[in-house]
Amino acid sequence: MPAISIKQDLRALQDDQLAEWVSRSGEPKYRAQQLHEWLWKKGISSLDEMLNLPKGFREKLADEFTMTRSEVDLIQESKDGTIKFRFGLHNGERIEGVLIPTSERRTACISSQVGCALGCRFCATGLMGARRNLTVGEVFDQVVIINQESIKRHGKPLTNIVLMGMGEPLLNYRNVLAAISRITSPNGLGFSPRRVTLSTVGIAKMIRKLGDDRVRFNLALSLHAPTEEKRSALMPINEHHSIEELVDALNHFYSKTRNKITFEYVMLSGMNDSEEDAKALAKLYKRVPVKVINLIEYNPVDGTGFRKSSEATVSKFMKILVERGADVTLRRSRGRDIDAACGQLANK
Repeated sequence: MPAISIKQDLRALQDDQLAEWVSRSGEPKYRAQQLHEWLWKKGISSLDEMLNLPKGFREKLADEFTMTRSEVDLIQESKDGTIKFRFGLHNGERIEGVLIPTSERRTACISSQVGCALGCRFCATGLMGARRNLTVGEVFDQVVIINQESIKRHGKPLTNIVLMGMGEPLLNYRNVLAAISRITSPNGLGFSPRRVTLSTVGIAKMIRKLGDDRVRFNLALSLHAPTEEKRSALMPINEHHSIEELVDALNHFYSKTRNKITFEYVMLSGMNDSEEDAKALAKLYKRVPVKVINLIEYNPVDGTGFRKSSEATVSKFMKILVERGADVTLRRSRGRDIDAACGQLANK
């Protein structure tokens, strides 16, 4: 029975591996740089697009490698201009990305995993369970495709990228950081790392590693409750990574990078929106070098039982925080008329 040959994804190679393969193929060294530019600067979708490479060389590539590409299989557009993408991956899985335009910004919200293992009680992605990590190319593709859509619709490229989509980025640490490197490198998409934000539910050991690795992008903590008891009720991860551990890890991160942290806090009616919660959050704010607290209007998810906080409750909550010296913003819900909550579209 003949052996089955499984080709490697070309974009899984690191730069030194790519250069080594070019050398073994008997090609001049500059071919490696040409390949790199096609893959990571121009963001091509197939080997056939490398038009300045000899046909024979492209045939060599095709014999040994494949190039998987994420494809948009569904787009939903909201009345407020928010565009949600469902991407089909090469193995049939689906993920989500979002283009969020405002008068000043065009933000891409991208995913890092198919599904999520952490099971936050209010999150649609958690209902999927964990499927797999995204590859470097699959993270990168989302930015390329959403950026193209931004240029097409608004005449301007993306200004910001947030890893706040499906999955926990720090559980896909190597691929996510490699993708961010490709996105921010002058030899890649050339995006400023100061315009990239990674959001985590809080894995203390990996937050410390981000600091030790001296990352230049921004960090956001999905906090969502200011006390151990309430956070554990909302987010099972808190049983193993308590607020106290996170405070220590976040301070370590800041000591290494000098990047202040953003607190993300979804407002859930009757769960985390009381006066006592606001006061506890204000105290926590003073223990960590926090840039801003983003209060988030909740997009209801069927089957979770959670509802968004009322306008009056949110206003009172903000007032308490501001009176205690916190910098606060309110992030309004976008895309209410489409499958706005993270994970809803991919679940369909």
